[in-house]
Amino acid sequence: MYGYFIEPYWPSITHIKLSSNKIHSDSRPIRIVHISDLHCDPIPRLEEKLPAMIAAQKPDIIAFTGDSINTPSALPIFQKCLKKIAKIAPTYVVKGNWDAWYFQDLNRFTNTGAIELDDKTNKVTIANNNIWLAGLPVGTTKTVKEIMQNVPQSDYRIFLFHYPECLEEMSKNNIDLYLAGHTHGGQVALPLYGALITLSATGKRYESGLYHNGKTYLYVNRGIGMEGGNAPRVRFCARPEITVIDIFGSGDKNSE
Repeated sequence: MYGYFIEPYWPSITHIKLSSNKIHSDSRPIRIVHISDLHCDPIPRLEEKLPAMIAAQKPDIIAFTGDSINTPSALPIFQKCLKKIAKIAPTYVVKGNWDAWYFQDLNRFTNTGAIELDDKTNKVTIANNNIWLAGLPVGTTKTVKEIMQNVPQSDYRIFLFHYPECLEEMSKNNIDLYLAGHTHGGQVALPLYGALITLSATGKRYESGLYHNGKTYLYVNRGIGMEGGNAPRVRFCARPEITVIDIFGSGDKNSE
């Protein structure tokens, strides 16, 4: 009963601190809110609370790493939620596997105010720091190298991709922060052991949380919603997650 009626409605807010010499040492930190895997169903769960929870974090940038709806009838719920979120701060989105594989005739992001990083890059300046966001949708034929070829390596580079298994590739292409979802933290996990299953190509290797390879950090968000289709709408030891990432100038804060 707990897994059906309590944990799916009990989101956690995870705070992460990183540092980079690409952020001015005298700059205030750059704050990113990362969400993923809303997997909206026809009856709302957290969608009505989510915008206010994000707004309370006062982000500079909001990133959504894919998987919007479990059924077409949930599209209005997703779009209403995303529209409110996009009014808080510049909001960047990519398609996940559910977006690419199912209900392909539906444009999830139309008229929401969110910026879809569909094989694209976008530059923003925050506190006099140049921040580039880039993204690939699931199913694309483009590569990270192709997308990033015209982005200065001296600027802070954030990459959105639904799957978490590309950390080595991101590191080779000098990505500073790689944001992913997909795993749901297992959706059902055990204390100490973690996820029972992730449906990820790398299994439990990047099941949730913070990882790094060289100078590239990966954060795998547990998502907000739950797997669609006939999968039970249950979470256990894998609460819905909002991730708040503060990026400091390297002279101010050590990576944590």
